[in-house]
Amino acid sequence: MLIKLKNKETLIIDDFRFKCSVGKMGTKNNKIEGDKATPKGLFSLGKLYYRADRVNKPKTELKLNTIKKTMAWCNDPKSKFYNSPINISRKCRYEKLFRNDYKYNYILVINYNKRKIPRKGSAIFFHLTKDYKPTAGCVALNEKDFLIMLKLINKKTKIKIY
Repeated sequence: MLIKLKNKETLIIDDFRFKCSVGKMGTKNNKIEGDKATPKGLFSLGKLYYRADRVNKPKTELKLNTIKKTMAWCNDPKSKFYNSPINISRKCRYEKLFRNDYKYNYILVINYNKRKIPRKGSAIFFHLTKDYKPTAGCVALNEKDFLIMLKLINKKTKIKIY
């Protein structure tokens, strides 16, 4: 199964077409931390996280984790935990996963920069949107489409970003 993202606003899975949004600077081959671009390439998918206090457990074949208040994602290129999930107690820069808004009610990790090369980019996810405004580098879908996507994909699914 392959998810295709050929332009800034359409995600294709089999016969399904979903409206989406990507990074403010579009898609880019040489992504760097903070450039607001979505990385181009072929990537596997990682874990699915969700806010059990806000949304239902999704129907999916993917490995599922509950987002807890202490969870974050390290975006500090100087840290050995760069581009990894961490506990907020770590002494490094991070992005909270337990957010006040709805955007991270569901997060699906896009396995970009798995080798954790400093400054190459971190925290590239599928997450939620209501208005399709550009992201900081992630791919965003509305909740209904996100949940449909989760039913269509499995742990072998890859995403091709053009």
